[in-house]
Amino acid sequence: MNVRKWLTPLCLGLMLFSGYELTGILRSYHDNRVVMAEAQQLYGNAEPQPPLTEAVEPPGDAIEAPKGEVPQTESPKEARTQFRALLDVNPDVIGWIRIANTAIDYPVVQGQDNAYYLNRNHKGEESSAGSIFLDFRNDIGKSQPNTVIYGHRMKDGSMFGDLKKFLKEDFFRKNLTFQYDTLYHSYRAEIFSVYPATADLNYIQTGFGSEQEYATFLQSLQERSLFKTDTVLGTEDRILTLSTCDYTLDPAKGRLVIHANLIEQK
Repeated sequence: MNVRKWLTPLCLGLMLFSGYELTGILRSYHDNRVVMAEAQQLYGNAEPQPPLTEAVEPPGDAIEAPKGEVPQTESPKEARTQFRALLDVNPDVIGWIRIANTAIDYPVVQGQDNAYYLNRNHKGEESSAGSIFLDFRNDIGKSQPNTVIYGHRMKDGSMFGDLKKFLKEDFFRKNLTFQYDTLYHSYRAEIFSVYPATADLNYIQTGFGSEQEYATFLQSLQERSLFKTDTVLGTEDRILTLSTCDYTLDPAKGRLVIHANLIEQK
């Protein structure tokens, strides 16, 4: 009888606490969707966006690698029109990523380190969903071997949550291309590798001491892929890496990684 007296209020308290926690989570999902919708409106209303290229297998033409270090390209001094409204909100906005048949249609920001935007949205406000953000070592004004973008794997499928769809071969084959835009350039990204990994694997390396080192790196990315493509990569190619959490290999350090060849659109 005495047990019932304290067990009933304890269970009630746990139910109330769980309900409170669940309400907070659902509220954060809602708030994130509202913020992202605002960003999409600012970006979409500024200037018609280039259509996504129809998903096809990447070409397999090999090109002879150039000699010496990675060439540095000079970017325009002014950002393109479609980004100006977003830059008024936050000058840390550096691009936009859109992947067909997913929820991914988001601004990309860049902080002084890889921690600032983990729990802040593109407006710089605190948010459990964080932002889609560029590695602080990358520079959109230069042609670098490996551009790395991070995002949380949210349970409602937002942010980089839908990247898990690429673990299914049928989806992977039908969605091999997506759009990546920066303040200065537009790219068609052609996916050539997807795999689970852990944070211990240095797939986020952005600089290389030699062409041979970079060539070896590219080969390792293709060999790790769950699904093979006909893509032939050379050291003149520039790639885009997408990274999010995954629980296949490790509940804490697990990652899901996608690599794509960047093709600049004129």
